[in-house]
Amino acid sequence: MKVSVITPNYNGEKFLDKYFKSLELDSEYIGEVIIVDNGSIDSSLDYIENNSFTFPVVVIENSQNLGFAPAVNQGIEKSRHDYIFSLNNDTEIKEGSIKAMIDLIRGNDVFSVQAKMLQAQNRELVDDAGDEYNLLGWTKKTGENQNSDKYVQVNEIFSSCAGASLYKKSIFDEIGLFDDEFFAYMEDVDLAIRSQIYGYRNLLCPDAVVYHIGSATSGSRYNEFKVRIAARNNVWTVYKNLPIPLKIINFIFLFLGFGIKYIFFLKKGFGSTYLEGIREGLSTRSKIEKVSFKRSNLKNYFKLEYKLIINTLKFLRK
Repeated sequence: MKVSVITPNYNGEKFLDKYFKSLELDSEYIGEVIIVDNGSIDSSLDYIENNSFTFPVVVIENSQNLGFAPAVNQGIEKSRHDYIFSLNNDTEIKEGSIKAMIDLIRGNDVFSVQAKMLQAQNRELVDDAGDEYNLLGWTKKTGENQNSDKYVQVNEIFSSCAGASLYKKSIFDEIGLFDDEFFAYMEDVDLAIRSQIYGYRNLLCPDAVVYHIGSATSGSRYNEFKVRIAARNNVWTVYKNLPIPLKIINFIFLFLGFGIKYIFFLKKGFGSTYLEGIREGLSTRSKIEKVSFKRSNLKNYFKLEYKLIINTLKFLRK
């Protein structure tokens, strides 16, 4: 059983040596590595051309930066294997991780399996052990800055972070790919909500470990580009996935959530940028294809709402 590793790259030549050397440790399970280059102007493509690997490396060259979601989709459409391993370029994977994820994803109702992502600079601390999403419209990394030893059990998570996650290719045919319009940020949460609407689960695989630098492409945790795009995409996520009854039920929580986020970013100097993203999301929502409501998925909407409530309560307790 082999996987197609798909990695978007934008001026990431400085990461590629460690990235490829770590993949070589699990080469037995790698059918191909697809690098989708988003118009890099560094020596990324030269590095790949001038090195040899024990697995096939396919390069898709884009003339400009199309974003994370479109790049991964290009790779999925080009891939030749049943499992898609979406992996950031600023990562190192621990030996045995791919096998551990393959073993876990085989359950019939499992769509994705996320590796336990640890901080590259402090390898005892968690970077991301699964993403949560709640009624306030907030996304939160599970376990961030906590000791890795706290996450040693397989757990169901709301969303797998696409920076280091394995997906069943066949389920993409049913629920759709990452949404190209999102460009980057929230595209994996949007995908996770769709997977749950269709009755699938997402799991954390603690035996799979990936060391992650983080914000390597965007440059920082908060910047104008990231704040605007994330705000826009959050509006699209709600509009796209929640049927009208759930929008009505959750309206007050979403209103509070967006309002509190505005105050948060206002204090950090990004208040107007955040509002710009909200306005863009509302004014351009017609370009987003909504998830069609099906009565057969009704019980899954109830399960989704329950998870949103639980995640909100967990957040408020902290």
